Amino acid sequence: MTELHLWLRHEDRTTERRTPIVPSDARRLVEAGVTLTVEESPQRIFPIEEYETAGCAVAPSGTWVSAPRDAVILGLKELPDGPAELTHRHIFFGHAYKRQPGAETLLRRFAAGGGRLLDLEYLVDDDGRRLAAFGFWAGYLGAALAVLQHRGRLAAPLTPTSKEKLDESLQRAEGDEEFTALVIGALGRSGRGARVALHAAGIEPTCWDLAETRDLDRPALLAHDVMVNCVLATSPVPPFVREQDLDDPARRLRTLCDVTCDVGSPLNVLPVYDRTTDWTDPARRLRKEPPLDLIAIDNLPSLLPRESSTDFSAALVLQLLEFGGGGAWGRCLDRFHQACRELGIEEGEFRG
Repeated sequence: MTELHLWLRHEDRTTERRTPIVPSDARRLVEAGVTLTVEESPQRIFPIEEYETAGCAVAPSGTWVSAPRDAVILGLKELPDGPAELTHRHIFFGHAYKRQPGAETLLRRFAAGGGRLLDLEYLVDDDGRRLAAFGFWAGYLGAALAVLQHRGRLAAPLTPTSKEKLDESLQRAEGDEEFTALVIGALGRSGRGARVALHAAGIEPTCWDLAETRDLDRPALLAHDVMVNCVLATSPVPPFVREQDLDDPARRLRTLCDVTCDVGSPLNVLPVYDRTTDWTDPARRLRKEPPLDLIAIDNLPSLLPRESSTDFSAALVLQLLEFGGGGAWGRCLDRFHQACRELGIEEGEFRG
């Protein structure tokens, strides 16, 4: 592995408590010769002292903007609005390659400064499979919140918890009525997590995947009480739920959780809402009569920050130990260049 300086930044989003690298994996990187700088963060689930003990250097929050030019800035969620020019290589979930709102602005910031985006969503193997993902926990949390909402027990604002406590809250209580649940994308990581959460709640879900969505039985979909969408479309497909379906008098569907949260993208399979929900207001009513509630939170795994960070870090550290210009990281860089070309963005020279 070539000499590498990683800079783990503080997350700008106040509800983001996860980290892409946990202290035990930080130690693995340091022992392998990686220079690892970790920014202080009041919300990260792991205290900064654990990173210091692992051999990391410590820096104040937000100082990545003045990090050495060859440092690779590592994070999870969106960057702050400034600076206007991004000069470093950044690793995070950019959500910028499917024409999502703000995508072009972000890519132009990289082009202006000569920086590069290595989007974690596109860190894939030779067969296109994600090499590090939060999918299981996203699906798990999405289904869990859907159950709690449907049973009238989803308390706002949401707060991070542990799997043990969440599983306790999912136990069926006296007076809880039985209901049917559908997981679409049931065979993927998120779908598997959703199924595990539903089983913890005492529910045996209907499971659909490619075979069932290729020729969609929409009346059968609407006949379920709860639906959890775990499909991340990569090419246009007919939407699963349309605006007119919300007014179908035969609709039994009462709770809809969109784990994918592809709102604003032309590939969105649930084009029935225009904004995500959040920890303060996790459920939004789309229809009053009969009621239909939507949950669409785009950082679900942060509600189980320790468990989800530990799993993600275990996978990502293996890729960081192989960081370089080829393989999976090379594919990430190629996808960035492709996205810029598609938007007609001329990239500045990388000077790292």
